Amino acid sequence: MEKIFQKLSLGSASLVLIILIGIFITLFNAAKPAIDEFGLGFIINPDWNTEVVLDQAPLNDTVSDEIIDEDDVMIEDEDDMMLIDEDDMMLDDEVDSKTIYGGLIPIVGTLLSTLIALAFALPIAMGIAVFLSEIAPKNISHVVGIAIELLAAIPSIIFGMWGLYYFAPIVADLVGGYQVSLLTAGLVLGVMVLPFMAAITRDSMNTTPNVLKESAYALGATKFEVIKDIIFPYSKVGIIGSIILALGRALGETMAVAFLIGSIFSLPDAINDPTISIPVAMANNFGEASGLGESALFYLALILFVISFGVISLAKFYFLKKAK
Repeated sequence: MEKIFQKLSLGSASLVLIILIGIFITLFNAAKPAIDEFGLGFIINPDWNTEVVLDQAPLNDTVSDEIIDEDDVMIEDEDDMMLIDEDDMMLDDEVDSKTIYGGLIPIVGTLLSTLIALAFALPIAMGIAVFLSEIAPKNISHVVGIAIELLAAIPSIIFGMWGLYYFAPIVADLVGGYQVSLLTAGLVLGVMVLPFMAAITRDSMNTTPNVLKESAYALGATKFEVIKDIIFPYSKVGIIGSIILALGRALGETMAVAFLIGSIFSLPDAINDPTISIPVAMANNFGEASGLGESALFYLALILFVISFGVISLAKFYFLKKAK
């Protein structure tokens, strides 16, 4: 029985790794045509679904060696005189071109909206956690704690609708610019990740042993000093964990951001300009995409996968190790 339990546990743990590797392989295979076509230049290219004219050989060189026949026509301009076959003129009207895709704009939109969300949510979440853990009476702490947990259960599309019709006009009146913008999307994203950070930080702070806090009070420390010097250092691993969890949620959020970020492929000159993020680009364009365009969307998905995995791994293995 013991060996069966161990093997079941090993299988469950291995399944996570298998799923992770499977997702990466699937994304890479689907993105390979775009990777072969655009390479790493895709990451720094701001053009998306843009037609570009391919380089062609100079027309003079093309016609210089051809034999002139009765179907030839003569074209004269200020500089020189050229003889071109009528059939060649028709072919020249069909200019060779190709569609190029670049991921710079959605990548920038994703990173900036996530940074705005964390900058907005982090201090508020810490304040909520400190209030619930150390300051509020038990009856108030219980009610506010339930409200925080309910806030985390609200579907993201409701946040998007609320943000678009009620929050965005307020933000636009305060800071100017467009109602749908990078700033509006980042702030609503911050509201969405706020309950995760506050709840986990509160639970982490509640694990601080009472003997440590009472000892500090006995030595004459104030509540602020106990919170700063005892509770925060003791619960810092949990606090960093809450930030990592919020970061992962913010990077991949789609529906609410789709309502609020503007969904246009344009680099924002200011924080209140509209732009687009990777999840929104995929959600808006995947249904109509085909061929190289579809592969470019998978390339974006692969980049988002790598960014999320890299940032969370860095936070987990560096900051958590440093906090211990």
